Amino acid sequence: MKLITFIILVALVTVVNAQETPIKKDSSVTVLDEVILIAVRKKKIETEMKMAVSVDEFLASSDNISFIKRGAYAWEPLLNNMSTERSTITIDGMHIFGACTDKMDPVTSYVESNNLSEIDITSGQEGSMHGATVAGSIDLKRKSTAFGLSKKWSGAYQTGFEFNNNQYFNLGNISYSSDKLVAEGSISYRKAENYYDGENNEVNHSQYDKFNTSVGIAYKTSPLSSIKVDAIFDKAKDVGFPALPMDLSLSRALITSAAYKQFFENKLIKVWDTKIYFNAVEHYMDDTTRPENLVHMDMPGWSTTYGLVSKINLKKENYASEIQLNAYDNLSIAEMRMYPQDRSERTMFAYSWPWVTTRYAGLSVNNSWDISKKSLLNFGGTFGVNYNYSKYVDFNWIFNPGASQKKTRFLPNLYTSYQLNIADFNFSVGGGYGHRAPSVSEGYGYYIYNSFDRYDYIGNPDLKNEISYEANASAGFKNNKGSIQAKINYFYIQNYIIGRILSLGSPMNYQSVGVKGYTSLDYASLFNFSLNTKYTIFKKLHWKGMLTYARGLDDNKNNLPFIRPLSYQTSLHYSFKNLGLFTSLNGDLKQINYSPEYGEDETPSYTNWNISADYTFYINNYRTVLQVGAENLFNEFYSTYADWGNIPRMGRNVFTSIKINF
Repeated sequence: MKLITFIILVALVTVVNAQETPIKKDSSVTVLDEVILIAVRKKKIETEMKMAVSVDEFLASSDNISFIKRGAYAWEPLLNNMSTERSTITIDGMHIFGACTDKMDPVTSYVESNNLSEIDITSGQEGSMHGATVAGSIDLKRKSTAFGLSKKWSGAYQTGFEFNNNQYFNLGNISYSSDKLVAEGSISYRKAENYYDGENNEVNHSQYDKFNTSVGIAYKTSPLSSIKVDAIFDKAKDVGFPALPMDLSLSRALITSAAYKQFFENKLIKVWDTKIYFNAVEHYMDDTTRPENLVHMDMPGWSTTYGLVSKINLKKENYASEIQLNAYDNLSIAEMRMYPQDRSERTMFAYSWPWVTTRYAGLSVNNSWDISKKSLLNFGGTFGVNYNYSKYVDFNWIFNPGASQKKTRFLPNLYTSYQLNIADFNFSVGGGYGHRAPSVSEGYGYYIYNSFDRYDYIGNPDLKNEISYEANASAGFKNNKGSIQAKINYFYIQNYIIGRILSLGSPMNYQSVGVKGYTSLDYASLFNFSLNTKYTIFKKLHWKGMLTYARGLDDNKNNLPFIRPLSYQTSLHYSFKNLGLFTSLNGDLKQINYSPEYGEDETPSYTNWNISADYTFYINNYRTVLQVGAENLFNEFYSTYADWGNIPRMGRNVFTSIKINF
């Protein structure tokens, strides 16, 4: 598969795609342009509170995403309170895998807010279009400029400063469009020093330095077809992780794609979109800034992925379908080197990811049937094949004698949902069934140190597939004054993969208290609830509220780790002419359902109060927005259930930002 994908990549290196909105039924050349123009009107990657949010901060505004934080940079997103092994995170449908065994580089860390147009979050098995999953999928969609009837330049520049950690940032975008050609690019740079907590103590090793740039070129090959090439380059250096015993000296990623899109007139098939891609990630952990470490270590990692995504959209009367082929080949390598105080000598070498190849191919179908004007049925599924190969299987045989060097798994996924609208009310009910394969760390990891519970972790190549049974429902009401929406889901997961203490083996890291091996519980269950409300108090004053709750238990009714307690957000937004005012409260209640077995302890409740104001004006007809605000206004000292090692969060942070659109 790797060879085939590489041949396709070489043969189609100039092939590219246009926007992803399906063409209308009575399409023509003019309609194609119109549809593409509509396609770019997507949600901005910003919040009412803050214009220059990071991707992590934007995702945190969602009701079904929380984060594990190991510092101020590269948070690990938890979808439906499940770790990243159980979710699929892609960029424009492309699979990208981090190169760090300690999850210091999630996929979300390799993009910036100014090169994204929207983020598509799909819960549970409905997210299996992008690959086998349990929690769902997060697809980070890049900005895509429309073809225009006339030549046009546009762009934006944003800069600002945050006072708590002396962070400054510069974000820029530029694009050119004509009836045949589109060219676009973005560039960003963020640099921050250590932040201060709510007791005004400096949190050491919390600095970061990040550069990101992207470019895309599209060409319309005919009135109904186009090609496009894209590339993203991301570089982070001198990144501190206060919750870990090591920092990041350098991380680099190159993400490229080439695709072709074809629209069809008056046919069952409306759109055919094919993309090939290649990405390479390198990550170098470093502890030279930690003189307290008795044993110095280097832990570099590399991840290389080739892939193909090809999909067609069909529509006939009240029935629509999307069929997608998804395939990729990934090689993950991670090394571990230990040194004595004299770093000119090396005392130990091992592969913590022993050259693990993962190949996946999946065929997905997503169907939508408008039964009536009031009801809609969605159903579909994926059949995937996952293949793993460990080049240096000797490392796996130490703890799992005779473990498979090669492993092929079949991963079926099915889902259905029914939606009903009656007057101002809406209801939905659905379910899902799906498999996922163990991750590289779960299957092949060798002495991966977890500083949260202070155990070294060992993978097992012969773990069973996790099998998820899911049920979900929602109910809501909406009128011209406001809305309220309640959602619940429940997951029953067989063969739930988690670490358990091993009786054999001794820890390799001097900070470790023991060794855990990944094993499968009989089952685990997870329940999520969210309530979202909006209300227009009067024309210029709007209120929003959100409440979330989750509970996770293993097969012995013990608490699962990193399950968010009852949390809340409430906000007011007032606008008057060119002035906008925003204030919000957010917090968690005390975490009482914690898991000592997995290293958790009780965390107290907290509340943050945030405020901001923005003013819009024009400089030579260029729309300009100036914003100033403060997060954690009362300078509260706190850490949450998901702060690795109970590192304290940032204290009061005054921020400013200005954005010019041209």
